[in-house]
Amino acid sequence: MGNSYVRNVVESVRAKYPHQPEFLQAVEEVLLSMEPLFEKESKYEENAILERIVVPERLIEFRVAWTDDKGRIQVNNGYRVQFNSAIGPYKGGLRFHPSVNQSILKFLGFEQIFKNSLTGLAIGGAKGGSDFDPKGKSDAEVMRFCQAFMTELVRYVGALSDVPAGDIGVGGREIGYLFGQYKRLTSRFEGVLTGKGLKWGGSLARTEATGFGNVYFADNMLKAVGKEIEGKKAAVSGSGNVAIYTVKKLYQLGATPVTVSDSRGCIYQPAGINLEVLQQVKERERASLTRYAELCKDATYIPVADYPAGEHPVWNVGADLAFPSATQNEVTLADAKNLLSKGCILVSEGANMPSTLEATAEFQKAGICFGPAKCANAGGVATSQLEMEQNAGMTSWTFDEVDGKLKGIMAGIFKAAHDTAEEFGQPGNYVMGGNIAGFRKVADSMIEQGVM
Repeated sequence: MGNSYVRNVVESVRAKYPHQPEFLQAVEEVLLSMEPLFEKESKYEENAILERIVVPERLIEFRVAWTDDKGRIQVNNGYRVQFNSAIGPYKGGLRFHPSVNQSILKFLGFEQIFKNSLTGLAIGGAKGGSDFDPKGKSDAEVMRFCQAFMTELVRYVGALSDVPAGDIGVGGREIGYLFGQYKRLTSRFEGVLTGKGLKWGGSLARTEATGFGNVYFADNMLKAVGKEIEGKKAAVSGSGNVAIYTVKKLYQLGATPVTVSDSRGCIYQPAGINLEVLQQVKERERASLTRYAELCKDATYIPVADYPAGEHPVWNVGADLAFPSATQNEVTLADAKNLLSKGCILVSEGANMPSTLEATAEFQKAGICFGPAKCANAGGVATSQLEMEQNAGMTSWTFDEVDGKLKGIMAGIFKAAHDTAEEFGQPGNYVMGGNIAGFRKVADSMIEQGVM
């Protein structure tokens, strides 16, 4: 670390939060990449912006007690991290997964600040969720949990203050139950949540937005170096919404996605993933990818257990393009080396922080096109804000209207990251370019609004 201001803040965060590794990783990735900015501009140090921006404006933790189908009382932890509201109301998803804790939600909320800023829309950064696991629960159990969760969360959210969305474990079903309880408790029908059903305030193209947006960003990166997506082979990880609609958009632009995955294994299908079967298995049956392999005889299921620790088969099949779309830190240094050794020319992150710091450094050292999550996966939150706009105007836009706006937003994010990287003498460094472009808007707003 060359800049003493950055070094001091990073060391302070390490000392204060030694048991929050995901949050520390996010802070280091952002702050270290922005050292050239602090060499150029002294106002951020003079106004203690870094010291302020690494601390959430509000961190809420609460108990969620609910009753299962056998009449037993269950207890989970609920959270909302309202990180920064300098440029707009808090915006960020809710995650229901056993791994949820303060470190993960703080990393996600911190990343959300800069991602939301890059969209050019008036939304601040937040994240929330619970260690509740919807898997294996009945609809009635999920409903009772969501109602209990919203009974606590309701006092902290609102259409002009904090607008949560979905994330891992929180899809249309959960958003519906959460919204119903909000309406029941407040007697207000307003855009307090995004990802709603189309019959009651949702937006067309919201489900597709993160995956579509990621491919749009990748397309911009390739065109900047005189290449095209068409004709390329792509490895995609994950098998949820982000992965499914990454696959769909890749096909639309002429590429061939050959993998999808889950925590236990990977589907490899050289002729191309069967989108219809994937949607049947994951969206309708909610089944394992082993079921996909049963239905597609030309597909191979590769268990993660067959590979050495720290490696995932999805990154070892050989592909021109890689789209990590599952979860944080899924791409290790070993995975990065496997991708590069097989000729990968682009990595575009659909999940939040899916590459370790070591993997990111390896991609950058190799000089390939690398789209960091806060740029590449911003399409989801951008379309959530478009849903907020539609709710505020009590109107609904067509799929093509929303998709067109999404494509324009992703082009704008690419331009901001590209131009900022060039401004600081590191063309093609979208990590630095994206971080600085997102940070400056928020930091300058904080300075203008005074000490708070």
